[in-house]
Amino acid sequence: MLDRLQIIKQRFDEVSDLIIQPDIISDQKRYIQLNKEYKDLRILMDKRSEYLELTANINEAEEIIAEGSDAEMVEMAKMQQEEAKERLPKLEEEIKFLLVPKDPEDAKNAVMEIRAGTGGDEASIFAGDLLRMYTKYCESRGWKANIIDFSEGTSGGFKEVHIEIEGEDVYGTLKFEAGVHRVQRVPQTETQGRVHTSAATVMVFPEAEDFDIEVNPKDVRVDFFCSSGPGGQSVNTTYSAVRLTHVPTGIVAQCQDQKSQHKNKEKAFKVLRSRLYDLELAKKQAEDALKRGSMVTSGDRSAKIRTYNYSQGRVTDHRINLTLYNLGNIMNGDIQEIVDELQLVSNTEKLKETGETF
Repeated sequence: MLDRLQIIKQRFDEVSDLIIQPDIISDQKRYIQLNKEYKDLRILMDKRSEYLELTANINEAEEIIAEGSDAEMVEMAKMQQEEAKERLPKLEEEIKFLLVPKDPEDAKNAVMEIRAGTGGDEASIFAGDLLRMYTKYCESRGWKANIIDFSEGTSGGFKEVHIEIEGEDVYGTLKFEAGVHRVQRVPQTETQGRVHTSAATVMVFPEAEDFDIEVNPKDVRVDFFCSSGPGGQSVNTTYSAVRLTHVPTGIVAQCQDQKSQHKNKEKAFKVLRSRLYDLELAKKQAEDALKRGSMVTSGDRSAKIRTYNYSQGRVTDHRINLTLYNLGNIMNGDIQEIVDELQLVSNTEKLKETGETF
């Protein structure tokens, strides 16, 4: 493992030197890429330092124990050795997972779409519940989440809603949330207490930068309309909301959260680029998952991935057979355990695929 970490250190030193070069700083795309690589390598370097310290402590303790001249020192050395040997295997596992090749998209911000599926009004209410769950989760991570477009349900919730999420490693954290989410509960509108099954579809797109994908303005039809929902008289009477239609693909993106038509247009183009970028990315992800026989993939948006059963207070993720009896907290945004398990399975699969030995 030390040989591998030494190679990583050489790259870290190289990147550290590159990011202060004027020609790199002036090249925005290259600078952003190298800056992200520097941050990732910095984490590995910290783990390397800890690894070197632990192995040095073990060697030092062995020497003191072998000498055996001072009983008190020997006792302290044995404690130091025991602590270091207990921590070392865990640290090695952490380093192994950090060495798994990262998806370059994972560091990006994301656009999330939640759309009511089968189940009528109850599906719209559930879509609203999912929006609240993800918004609460974003708050817990210190991420910024803004609704950029929505269509309200007739009895509450949303027929569909789009959220822009900004923060560190947003797409890599949320990408496995894509798919069909199913809820089993007694709807508010049900008078006889019967359990209904409804569904909502979640889609997660990496936010595309200008240099990720180019959109020809000639291929885009632009329509302006009045915003709906709260916001005062000016919002509802001014043509500030923007709808973009990408004619070659038929993909539509719109934004109505800003009072400025220009800002809404800018955000809508950001969503459109992300959807077009995601179209290509989804194909690649599905192909990669098929090659690996992966259990977790963000490529198949029609797959039923999770069930929320209210009568049993349980949430089950069907891809990894994970069941948690913690539905109340999960619906309040406490989904970190599910996220961690999905990422662990994905990284384990990648680790097996690489066939790396350390």
